[in-house]
Amino acid sequence: MRRRPQHSAQGSRFTFAGTDPEFTGYSVEVEMADPDKLDLGRIHTPTGMYFQSRPGTIAMVEFDGGAFHRTQPITLEHVQAVLRRISGADVTLTTLKLATTWTDRASQATAYRQGRVLLAGDAAHIHSPLGGQGLNLGLGDAMNLGWKLAATIRGDAPAGLLDSYFGERHPVGAQILDWSRAQVALMRPSHDARALEFIIRDLIDTRDGATYFAERVWGVSLRYDLGGSHPLVGRSAPDFELAEGTWLGELLGKGRGLLLDFDPRSPLRALASRWDGRITYVSCDARDQLGLSAVLVRPDGFVAWATDTIPDLEQAAQAASRWFGEPG
Repeated sequence: MRRRPQHSAQGSRFTFAGTDPEFTGYSVEVEMADPDKLDLGRIHTPTGMYFQSRPGTIAMVEFDGGAFHRTQPITLEHVQAVLRRISGADVTLTTLKLATTWTDRASQATAYRQGRVLLAGDAAHIHSPLGGQGLNLGLGDAMNLGWKLAATIRGDAPAGLLDSYFGERHPVGAQILDWSRAQVALMRPSHDARALEFIIRDLIDTRDGATYFAERVWGVSLRYDLGGSHPLVGRSAPDFELAEGTWLGELLGKGRGLLLDFDPRSPLRALASRWDGRITYVSCDARDQLGLSAVLVRPDGFVAWATDTIPDLEQAAQAASRWFGEPG
């Protein structure tokens, strides 16, 4: 795989760095005169790979360096020729209902902000659709950026808040791009790739291996480096079920921070009032407190501060100031 040098996006100062594609991918819906000639499931061949979920619904990749992607119209004859090369079966297509191409090109902007212009989602990073991780990656960008941009526009954002978007999200995008490249490495039509695939399958069959891959694909292992000694800081907040039947996620709908206090005797209510309009204070019990006595959650659902013991008001105030500005 060739590492592609940085290049400027037309009409801007943004630059991108990444790797060139190894294959052209196809997603097609076809009718076949002889469907029995093509096996169902994921099939690796000496020239590529195809996956037929049901007769006529086919995804396939041909390792041609991405030569066909968006270079010419997709015809029935072309799809048939590619399918024959990849599958090795002399299958005949009678109708091409739907067809699209894609590649494993992996590229990322080296900066997500230039003045008043910010990038998110596919504008900031592109990769193959393998694993379907692009949707969550883009939504994560939007969740992270949205509340920070709103605070900046309102004028109550602390210094550096908007720039923290790049620091938190760029590493996540880079990880997904490398994850995508690793998937491609397992798909290459070679004996080395098949050997790696068998090892990965063995790992997935173990409890720890299955947990690792599930957490990576679903993003639940994501942790921002926000400082703080508590292991929950920087992670997505647990969706606590509160005593009155409300879930934590329901309390984050107004774009404010949330200070959840499980000890009504603590002085956190007075502290939260200093950030009135920016932090919502809720004192109540929960079905399972996970050993916590209080937790401060950012509007994007990530924990900014947490404690299992009597709250340290100075630490709580520092966390509130860091993410929500100086108290009013």
